[in-house]
Order: sequence, then structure tokens, then C-alpha cells
Amino acid sequence: MNEEGPFQIKKTERNYRVQRPAQTGFSSPATHYSEPRIDLNDVLITNSSATFYIRVVDEAFNNFDISINDVLIIDRSLTPRSGQLVLAIHEDSFDIFRIDKRPTGGLEVWGVITYIIKSVL
Repeated sequence: MNEEGPFQIKKTERNYRVQRPAQTGFSSPATHYSEPRIDLNDVLITNSSATFYIRVVDEAFNNFDISINDVLIIDRSLTPRSGQLVLAIHEDSFDIFRIDKRPTGGLEVWGVITYIIKSVL
């Protein structure tokens, strides 16, 4: 919980206003209605130096509702907690596991999956 309350959304510091054209005559009415772009790096990433994007290339993780072409956002700086999905090295390859309360002996956690961006194509 922060000082502003539990569900406050911070407005970005960036200015996305469109520069007014230096032209004479009637300008396009649409220039007043431009919407700012959403930068997913600003919205989804807390530690950019420890965050990686991985695209899924097969159906091996369907049991976690992760499909081909989905993008996993993985933060290596986080400590995994119970119930979270992690990317781990298991038997010399990457695999996805859900952390439970049992000890994970022999499991080398590579990073915590923070977001799954679903492909709809």
C-alpha cells in the first residue's frame, strides 16, 4: 500500500501531446484528438535490467494456459512465492513450474513469470 491509497494509478511523466504543425490555413480537426501510446515497458516492467521476454514455441505448457506465440515476461530479481509460476532449469532445459509450499530441492529457478501476453492470432 502506498501513501496515496491501495489502488492508485500513477500517470506517466512523459508528454505525448502532438506538436501543432507550423502551417498556414485550416489544420486537420483530428490533431486535437490524438491519444497517447501505451508503453508496455513503463506499465509492466519494474526492474528493466533483470527482465526478459521469452516467446513460447510449442504446446508444452498448455496445463498453465500458455500457448504457442505467447510472450512470457520474466523478472530474475524477484524471489518466488507460493502459487507463482517460475521458469526453472530442470534436467538441462527450461521448464515452467508452479511454486508450492513444498521444498523445491534440485530445482534451479531462473526467474519469476510476472506476465503472460497472449497471442490471439
